Amino acid sequence: MTTHDFTLTAEGPFEFADSLRFVEDWPATSALPSDGRTLRFAYSAEADWRPIGVSVTAAPGGVAVTTTRAAGPGIRGEVARILSLDVDGTGFAELGEQDPVLGDLRRRRPGLRPVCFWSPWEAACWAVIVQRSSMLIASRIKQRIAERYGARVAVDGQEYTAFPPPVSLLEAGGLGLPVQKEEWVRGLARAALDGVLTTEHLRSLSPEEALAELRALPGVGPFSAGLILIRGAGAPDAFPGDEPRLFAILREAYGLPKDASPAAYRKIAESWRPYRSWASFLFRSTAYGVMDGQD
Repeated sequence: MTTHDFTLTAEGPFEFADSLRFVEDWPATSALPSDGRTLRFAYSAEADWRPIGVSVTAAPGGVAVTTTRAAGPGIRGEVARILSLDVDGTGFAELGEQDPVLGDLRRRRPGLRPVCFWSPWEAACWAVIVQRSSMLIASRIKQRIAERYGARVAVDGQEYTAFPPPVSLLEAGGLGLPVQKEEWVRGLARAALDGVLTTEHLRSLSPEEALAELRALPGVGPFSAGLILIRGAGAPDAFPGDEPRLFAILREAYGLPKDASPAAYRKIAESWRPYRSWASFLFRSTAYGVMDGQD
């Protein structure tokens, strides 16, 4: 099989090893085998919804990428978004000087950047699947859906299954989900095909506009909207402002009272601009473990 190689360079601190360790513990990708050096996966590329296999390894100043299809600007941009290499992170290190709590957290994993879902569409499906379910069960269901409806792609001699594109789930039944959730997935498929659940569209809006639009989609609550925007589209500077689990983490970290208002959390997040998403991710993943919960 013909493969295609390119490199992505990080602007600002970045350690691929930190990204790989996060993926190894991430419930949404727990089925991915790892040798501790290479990230391999297959997904339905947002550029055309066709399957593609990807292999990523560390390289000086960034990563080396091998794909199973020719990697034009669209594919390169998607891989960069997945690893948050499409954002200049130079200023993120400076935030720790202004906020000692965040600074202490950054010193533990200085090279960790948000690792995103392969697409906002896949993030939205995960958000629906995991609602009122354990992450372990949700991970198994998501993998079964991929195996039944997704394409298989060989990456470095190993077979990986891509989560199916929206068109494959538009009329699909038997997803192993409650009837309501299956209806929600079909509604999300329509939104993705209409261009709503895409990185380009969501990042063309202000974070507030994008979150409001996402909350209007079937099965998407406040937590899910934030997950899709931040961990799906890779928006670097969004703060949902109404996420109880993140509030609980920040309340402990900053010693806030239990009855602290949402405005108190938004005030803390204001000092993180233009990296509010990155700081929130760091608190969730580093300080208190990987959390991809539910509404």
